[in-house]
Parts: sequence; C-alpha cells; structure tokens
Amino acid sequence: MDEKFLIHIEIAGRRYPITIRRDEEEIMRAAARQIDKKLLQYQSKYDSVYTTRDWLALIALQLSADNLRMEEKQDTSPFEKKIRELTDELDRYLKDK
Repeated sequence: MDEKFLIHIEIAGRRYPITIRRDEEEIMRAAARQIDKKLLQYQSKYDSVYTTRDWLALIALQLSADNLRMEEKQDTSPFEKKIRELTDELDRYLKDK
C-alpha cells in the first residue's frame, strides 16, 4: 500500500517536513546526509563569501549533473538500434537461404 506519512529531514541545519511513502524514508534520509556531507566538503575546500543557499544551489547542480551522466550511461537505445539492425540483417540473410 502507498500509505504516506510525515517525517522531518534536516539539511544544512534546517528541518524540513516532508510527506513520503514509508518505503522512501531511508533513501530520503540518506539523500539529506549526502547533501550535508557535500556542503561540508564545499565549505572546507573553498574559502569564499558564498552563503549556505549558494552552496546548496551548487550542490543541486552537481547532483543533477551526476544524475544526467548516470542516465546517459543507462541509455540502451543505441544498443537496441544495433540489435534491430543485426536482426534485420539476419532476417534478410535467412530469407535468401
């Protein structure tokens, strides 16, 4: 069942209430920890005048780019196209026999 419930997630020292399915809780909490870890990495690596909001925007950009790269790696359409081409070629060959 897709029963939803309220949890509180903390990111960058602020608590956010979110409503999720029970089976999503662990991944959402892990995602919040990942964001906090990246925030600490950025803040310790770069001494700048960025605000926490700026850091979070840069983290969102990095995670989105990572996600897009993973989607590209999982794109099977070139393989599907090649399989169709080889199947068509095999069908033509078998028809000639």
